[in-house]
Amino acid sequence: MPPEPGEPPAMERLRPPGLGMLLAEARGIFELNASLLLSPLLLRAPRGDGHPVLALPGFLASDLSMAPMRRYLSELGYDSYGWEMGRNVGGVSRMRAALRDRLAEIHDATHRKVSIVGWSLGGVYARHLALQAPELVRYVITLGSPFANDVTATNATRLYEALSGERVTADPELRKVIAGDLPVPTTSIYSRADGIVNWRTCLLRPSDTAENIEVHLASHVGLGVNPAALWAVADRLAQSEGQFRQFDRSGPFAIAYSPPENAQS
Repeated sequence: MPPEPGEPPAMERLRPPGLGMLLAEARGIFELNASLLLSPLLLRAPRGDGHPVLALPGFLASDLSMAPMRRYLSELGYDSYGWEMGRNVGGVSRMRAALRDRLAEIHDATHRKVSIVGWSLGGVYARHLALQAPELVRYVITLGSPFANDVTATNATRLYEALSGERVTADPELRKVIAGDLPVPTTSIYSRADGIVNWRTCLLRPSDTAENIEVHLASHVGLGVNPAALWAVADRLAQSEGQFRQFDRSGPFAIAYSPPENAQS
């Protein structure tokens, strides 16, 4: 039976990616090198309107991991910000107040709504922030973020629980809310070749203001520097505030994207 409007898809029991896919994550360095090589092409992406963008790092990462993303967005005319909280050791509930304060700080300084780009766990934070303070958030983009279905289907779950002190399954209501529809436009960028997160945990329910974009062969650790993913992020952020159109896959990286109808298969 399909979910009722406003409800996330029913949870499936999923497995983390296998050892072979996990070991293949080393290719992330090649994705970074590809972006550097293709930087003249990437800078032909739609220009920004100067609105603020908050970049949230993944589990165990820091602002350094999002530096290429922030630099790229700054080159395109955005006012990009780091989260400035050191290394991300997890804790969706524990980080709630600090993240809300950081979002409010940027909003107060710029007097504009803030778009949020979150990589992996950072995307879970981004979705939670949009639910807490939709009046401050313009757009949410997640990169390989496990927020839907069986969110324990990652190769980082045990380490997350050990370091954050929070069990992934401790608050099913919070998980359900984060997995549901957001009050702001949102895009989930993911890869079936992700070696850390089962890609099915990255799927949101498509709607008039929500979409999934699959990037072929991207790694989890390289998704935030993958040239096709960077182009998609820039294209999505370039939309006017309060407007949303589905991603046009006919651009210079068209070969890297799956058709939208393949997202649930």
